[in-house]
Amino acid sequence: MAYADQKMSSNRVMAIAVVALLHALLGYAFVSGLALKVAKQAVQDLKTFDVIEEPPPPEEEPPPPPETPVPVQPPPVVSPPPLVRTPSPPPPVQTVNVAPPAVVITPKAAPAPPAPVAPPPPPAPRKVETAKARGNPGTWISDADYPSSALRAEEQGTTGFRLEIGANGRVTNCTVTSGSGSSALDSATCRLLRSRARFTPAKDSAGNPTTDTYSSRIVWRLPSDR
Repeated sequence: MAYADQKMSSNRVMAIAVVALLHALLGYAFVSGLALKVAKQAVQDLKTFDVIEEPPPPEEEPPPPPETPVPVQPPPVVSPPPLVRTPSPPPPVQTVNVAPPAVVITPKAAPAPPAPVAPPPPPAPRKVETAKARGNPGTWISDADYPSSALRAEEQGTTGFRLEIGANGRVTNCTVTSGSGSSALDSATCRLLRSRARFTPAKDSAGNPTTDTYSSRIVWRLPSDR
């Protein structure tokens, strides 16, 4: 095939060279005035020279297309059947005979006898003698004891009181039972009586000293010589 191509190319080159030569001769003939003679001669030469072109080589057949591989389908996956567990039988139940608990009977204790009732307290000895003031109660408070604030305010009046007397004859408490209208006079009354009043204690039926009370009044009057 390579040799045939080379031979065909040589013929083509030769034909081209002849055509170029004819053109050169025609040009020269025109120039020299021999164009007609040369043309005739060239026509005769062309008739005697035949260029045979060889047929082109047959085209090569294209290679067949590659075969497309057919995908192979994988075999289906078959899952194994689920494992079924057979339940084991329950263990045998053993029955244990339990004896009932013994009943213990405890005899009841005899109830305790009721506590003896305490005897009532003996009655307090009856007071047979009241407390008596020692000395003159009028001397327990004098004009000299008049509170200065009451003097400046010219306050006066009567204060009622009650004294609680202990078994020793001394005053243990003082309470104003009726006010004089002056707090200074009432306060002075109890303050002075707690410190000055003295009594012979009261006695009960057994002759023992006992407590008692004493009630009275103090009249507060403004001193005339103030």
